[in-house]
Amino acid sequence: IHEISHGPTGVSRLRLLPGFLSPEEADWMFSKLLAELPWSQKTNYRQGEAYGEPRLTCWFGELPYTYARSTMAANAQWHPLLSTLRAAVEQASGRSFNSLLCNLYRDGRDSIGWHSDDEASLGDGPTIASISLGDTRVFGLRKRPPPDENGDFTYVEQIRVPLSHGTLLVMDGATQDDWQHQVAKEYHDRGPRINLTFRTMFPEPEGHRPGTKLRFTSMRP
Repeated sequence: IHEISHGPTGVSRLRLLPGFLSPEEADWMFSKLLAELPWSQKTNYRQGEAYGEPRLTCWFGELPYTYARSTMAANAQWHPLLSTLRAAVEQASGRSFNSLLCNLYRDGRDSIGWHSDDEASLGDGPTIASISLGDTRVFGLRKRPPPDENGDFTYVEQIRVPLSHGTLLVMDGATQDDWQHQVAKEYHDRGPRINLTFRTMFPEPEGHRPGTKLRFTSMRP
């Protein structure tokens, strides 16, 4: 357990469990999920223009999930292997999860930019638990600058965590409030990687624009 910062919003924590899955388990799970999940390329919007995400995704959960101004439809039909993994992650983390965003990075050119998982539907101080399968990719984190620096990330603290085959990473506390994270493009050979990110979703207040940030007290135990 790594406490990466202490701030006004609370303690930001990373829990890293390399070898959460044995190499043999991780190998066959990777092959099965790569072949059997309904992967597709999501369309997002930036400054009014549509673009295809540089990775493939699929979503499982009884509620839809909106980010980057587009929505992934609810999908309550969990793959049996994902249900088994959810139970294992809940036991290891001491948290319960009702939703799962799956990401497939096909090679080193696939990526996800700097962001925080802080949509209103995730509640206050969300816990995000992710399993990595496949090739190792570097998970980067950067501290949000103080308000008086007007969003200048030039000199902020950064952390780089290589996430290998079968690793479980749990982000909790104030991590989504005080840090951003990414998986950057890499310009050398990388094989495919699957990232399974378990989370807890809540219905958004009526009249609230989906996918935007809104603070309220989480019902998470």
